[in-house]
Amino acid sequence: MEKILILDFGGQYNQLIARRVREQHVYCELRPHSMPLDEIRRFDPIGIIFTGGPHSVYLDDSPRPDPGVFELGVPILGICYGCQLLAQSLGGLVTAAEDASAREYGKTETVFDPTCALFRDLPERSVTWMSHGDYMAQVPEGFRLAAHSAACPTAAICDEERGFYGVQFHPEVNHTAFGREMLRNFLYRVCGAHSDWTMADFKRRSVDELRRHVGDGRVLLALSGGVDSSVLAALLSEAIGSQLTCVFVDHGLLRKNEGDEVEAVFAPRPLNFRRVDAADRFLARLRGVTEPEEKRHIIGEEFIRVFEAEAREIGAVDYLAQGTIYPDVIESGLGESAVIKSHHNVGGLPDYVDFKEILEPLRMLFKDEVRQLGRELGLPESLVARQPFPGPGLAIRVIGDVTEEKLSLLREADSIFREEMAKAGLDQSASQYFAVLTNLRSVGVMGDGRSYDYAVALRSVQTSDFMTADWSRLPYELLDRVSVRIVNEVKGVNRVLYDITSKPPATVEYE
Repeated sequence: MEKILILDFGGQYNQLIARRVREQHVYCELRPHSMPLDEIRRFDPIGIIFTGGPHSVYLDDSPRPDPGVFELGVPILGICYGCQLLAQSLGGLVTAAEDASAREYGKTETVFDPTCALFRDLPERSVTWMSHGDYMAQVPEGFRLAAHSAACPTAAICDEERGFYGVQFHPEVNHTAFGREMLRNFLYRVCGAHSDWTMADFKRRSVDELRRHVGDGRVLLALSGGVDSSVLAALLSEAIGSQLTCVFVDHGLLRKNEGDEVEAVFAPRPLNFRRVDAADRFLARLRGVTEPEEKRHIIGEEFIRVFEAEAREIGAVDYLAQGTIYPDVIESGLGESAVIKSHHNVGGLPDYVDFKEILEPLRMLFKDEVRQLGRELGLPESLVARQPFPGPGLAIRVIGDVTEEKLSLLREADSIFREEMAKAGLDQSASQYFAVLTNLRSVGVMGDGRSYDYAVALRSVQTSDFMTADWSRLPYELLDRVSVRIVNEVKGVNRVLYDITSKPPATVEYE
C-alpha cells in the first residue's frame, strides 16, 4: 500500500492535511516531526508533507526534522511553516516581515506558474488562504518561484528535479479555491500515487490480520452502540466469530432511553452481548469533579476497571478491543500539536490495563471512512449513519460538577431537541446535534414570579469528518418551538441559547 508521511510541526490545520490526502484514496499518517530517520525509512513513504506550525524557522528552538529526510530521494511538500523550513534547511533565508504589508492573513489573490507540477491544469489566478508573519527573503539554490501575491513574491517555490515543493498558503482549507487539486497534483503527478486506499481493501487486510494476530484468543469489545464500536463489532465478528464478547456499559451518563435502545439492537445478534449497570460507580467517582480533562480521565479509567471485572467473570479473555478512530488519537495530542481534549479511550486510559493487549483496528480511520467500512461489512444504513455520541456521555455535556439531578434535566432537554429535529425532518441532514447544560444560571420570570435557573445551550453542526465543522443554520421556527418546550416542560431551565460557533475555533463538544 502506498503511503504519504505527514510530519507534524504543530499547525492548527494538520489533521485537515491528512483528511485531504485520504480523500484522494491515498493512505497517509500524521507523525511527530521528531520521527527518527530509520523509522521514516521503514515507513517507506512515496512522499512527505511538512505541516504548518506556529514557530519561526530562524529561531534556535524551532522544530526541525532529521536533516537526512532531504537525502531520501522522496518528494517533499512544505506547507506554510513547512515551506519556510524547506527553504531554510536547504540554504535559503527566512526572516520576519519588517513591513506589515508583507504579512498575510486570510484570503489572498494569488498568481501561479502553470508549468509547475503543483499547479498544472489549474487557473493561473485564484484565491488562497494565507497565515504568515515570516517570509522567504531568499530561495535556495535550485529552486524557482512558482506563485506570488501582491505582498509576497515567494508564495510558492519548487525544485522539480528533486521533487521539492513549498507553498506559503494552506491548500488543505476550503478557503483556498483549488487546494484539493494542488494536493492531488502533488500526490499523483509528483509522487506517482495510484489510488490504492479503499475500504474494501482495508476490510480484507484487517480481517486477515485480526485472525492471524488473535489466533485462538478471546476478545472483549467495549461496545457503546455508536458508529465506531458497532462497525468494529461487525469487523471482529467476521474475523473471529464466537471468540468475541461485546460488553455494553450503562454508566448512567446516557441519553434518555438509550441503554434500552442499544440492548434492543445488539442483544439479538450473535455477539455474546452483555449489559453492565455501572451507573452508581461512575457517578460516585465523578462527584464534585468539574475540570473536563479530569472527568475524561476518571471515566476512561472506570471503563477499564469495569471491563477488567467482566473479563474475570467471563474467564480467559486476552484482548480488549476499542473503537478508537484517528480524530481521537489526533485530538488527544500528537507531536508538536496541543492536546485538544483527552479522549477517554486514548489520553484517558490508566497507566495499567489488565489485558494482554488493547486492539484498535480502526485507529487510523476518519469517521467517514468508518462509515464506509460499515457499509462494506453489510451494516444497515440506520446504524452506519447514526450520529456520534461521546464515550464519556452526558458527563461532558453537563458543564461543571455532574449530579443525577442535572443529568435528568439535561436528558429531558436533549430529548425535546432531538424530537423536534426529527419532526422537522432535519435529524438526518445535521451531522450532530444535542443539548448542553451550562453552568450559567440566570434570572427569569415564570408564572409571574422570579426564577433563577439554568441555561441550556443547543448545538448542531455540519461536517464530513468531524475534524472541522460548521454550525447548522436551523430554521428560527424550529428553534422557537424547542425553546418554548424546554422552558415549559423542563423544570429548572429558564433560558435556551443556540451555539453559532464553528470548529475551529470551537470543538463540537463543549468539554
